[in-house]
Amino acid sequence: MNTLSAAQVLALAPDEASIKAARGLARPAKWLTLGHDEQALWGECKGSALYQISVEPGEPAFKCTCPSRKLPCKHVLALLLLAADEPGLLPAAPAPQWLLEWQAKRAQNAQRKAARAVAATELDPEQQAQRAVARDKRASARQRKVEAGLEELERWLRDLVRQGLAQAQRQPLRYWHDMAARLVDAQAPGLARWLRDLGSIPASGEGWSGRLLAQLGHLFLLLEAYRRLDTLPETLQADIRGRIGWTLGEADVPDGNWVRDRWLLLGQYTQEEEQIRMRRAWLWGHDCGRLALLLDFAHQSQTLTPLAAPGSWLEAELGFFPSQYPLRAVLRNACALTALDAAPPGWADGAALLDAYAGALAQQPWLGLLPARLDNVVPARSAANTWYLRDSAARLLPCHPGFSQGWPLLALSGGQGLPVFGEWDGRQFRPLGAWVDGAFVAL
Repeated sequence: MNTLSAAQVLALAPDEASIKAARGLARPAKWLTLGHDEQALWGECKGSALYQISVEPGEPAFKCTCPSRKLPCKHVLALLLLAADEPGLLPAAPAPQWLLEWQAKRAQNAQRKAARAVAATELDPEQQAQRAVARDKRASARQRKVEAGLEELERWLRDLVRQGLAQAQRQPLRYWHDMAARLVDAQAPGLARWLRDLGSIPASGEGWSGRLLAQLGHLFLLLEAYRRLDTLPETLQADIRGRIGWTLGEADVPDGNWVRDRWLLLGQYTQEEEQIRMRRAWLWGHDCGRLALLLDFAHQSQTLTPLAAPGSWLEAELGFFPSQYPLRAVLRNACALTALDAAPPGWADGAALLDAYAGALAQQPWLGLLPARLDNVVPARSAANTWYLRDSAARLLPCHPGFSQGWPLLALSGGQGLPVFGEWDGRQFRPLGAWVDGAFVAL
């Protein structure tokens, strides 16, 4: 059966502590039983109790009887590491009863989910009309709240600019977070996140005033655009609502926006903010050549639905939400594929990347992040411990402060140029993966 590489396994880990613990458990002496068949891996790990671990690497899907709330837990990671590094330790064998019960329960859940989806499409006309009325009523109530919140935000912005940016620098974080909280109450969570991010700019060092003024300009442009919403193209209206914080679901994808293809998962990472975890994952379609962004959210007390590891190939349908520059999508009907020898095209240098970003912003001014593969770049480190990517023209692109894999990337490069995939936000590049001798390596 197909198993994940060690790098792909580590990319699934929820944190560094889980990786460290999993490596300690990835030893034969820690396991009472190990085995595999065409669909799954399993094992029983000796700890404070005997834990039963079930894994289907293709999706991936996993279950462990340990009490950990992390997903995947250290036991699942350890089993996958053993399968990647020492596959001979997992002999082919009949699946144990507890694994079969887990697989049967998963199949039943999938059937119930499919039945609910069918039932939702089989409502009689009266029921459909009732649901439509209730949906419209909720939408109208939210719109009134949002409009009131935007009016308050505009007054707040005008006061901020009238007092001057020097005064803004002296304000505590509470000044920004209080306004963000009022936007949450107005059901505009996207703007609330934006305000919280703005609060960190005055303390960000040299050039802060220019960066803050640029962000305030973008924010005011959004308010002006919302005021003229009905006069704008529908795709731009969708971008504006999305930036404000309207939630999107599979039902919001037009029928013609679904693309079935073989998709390469290029990178993913998770961020936490205000008790919410958000996972960003980028994919590239082999045949359509499109890049796609999957966003998943969960409360801190909940787990994110597992996604394949970076470097994995999936055959799936992706539905792209309406946008002037469509990137965000939703995934359905995915199944694992054997790795293909293919990769997205890249930009030759930093200048080409900047031109592409300018073109994207001309279409969607609030785009924020542009996914990009940079060809032939070399990691470089400054005396101030800042990482850069040096392109073929010797230009330096600064890496995002959250990028912590500079030394591993430099080791992969061997001091030579290599293709790197990541996100460009207009000022900094966040590397998420690289190609070494044609093979993708997640960072």
